[in-house]
Amino acid sequence: MAVILIRACILYVIITFSLRLMGKRQLGELQPSELVVTILISNIASMPVEDSSVPMLMGIIPIFTLVSLDVIVSAIMVRSARFRRFIIGSPRVVISEGVVQQQEMKRLRYTVDDLVEAMREQQIFDLSEVHYAIVETNGKIHFMQKKDCQNATRSDTGHGGTTIDPPAVIIRDGVKDEEQLMRLGLGEKWLNSKLHEQNVPIKEVFLMTADRNGTVNLIRKAAKKA
Repeated sequence: MAVILIRACILYVIITFSLRLMGKRQLGELQPSELVVTILISNIASMPVEDSSVPMLMGIIPIFTLVSLDVIVSAIMVRSARFRRFIIGSPRVVISEGVVQQQEMKRLRYTVDDLVEAMREQQIFDLSEVHYAIVETNGKIHFMQKKDCQNATRSDTGHGGTTIDPPAVIIRDGVKDEEQLMRLGLGEKWLNSKLHEQNVPIKEVFLMTADRNGTVNLIRKAAKKA
C-alpha cells in the first residue's frame, strides 16, 4: 500500500508539472491535439499506480515524450499558420447577418439542437436576435446579438445604430487569410492599397483585422532586439 501511495504522489507531481509545461488552458478550452495528449497522459499514469509490478519509468518516459511532442508541435504552430490550421482547424462562421449558414453547419456536423443549446447557455432564447455566431476551434460558439437586442450603453443613448459582423483577422504574423478576405467581400487589391497607405509590407504585419466596411486595425511586428 505504501508503494502505491508513493507512486501516486510522484506521478501527481510529474503530471502537474507536465500540464504546466503544456499551457494554462482549462479543460473546456483544450484544442484537439492538447485534449488527445491529456487523455493519453491520464491513461499512461494509471498503469504504474494500478499495477505495482510496472516500473515507474514505463509511465514517466511516455508522459515526458508526449509533453515534449506537444511543446514542439505548439512551437511549430506559432511559426506556421498553415500547420496550425491543419492541426487545430480555424474558426467557422455559422450565422452571418442573421442568416444561418446551413452548409457550414453540415460541415461541422452541428445540429439545430446544438446551436439552440449554445444560445441558451449565453441567455439568448430567440434565434431572430442573433446577428453573428462563430464556432471556435475548441468547439465553443460565441454569439453577437443584433444592435436593438443588446443592452444599451451610453454611446447608444439617443442613437439608432446598425449591426455589422465583427472584425475578422485577415493577416496574422505576416500571412494573409484569403478565406476571411473573401468572406468580408474585400479583395487582394483592397488589401494591398491599405498596406500601401500604412507604408508597411505584409511580412512586417503582426496582426491586421478588418470588417465589412473596410475599417482596419493594424499592428506591426515588434523590432527584433539586437
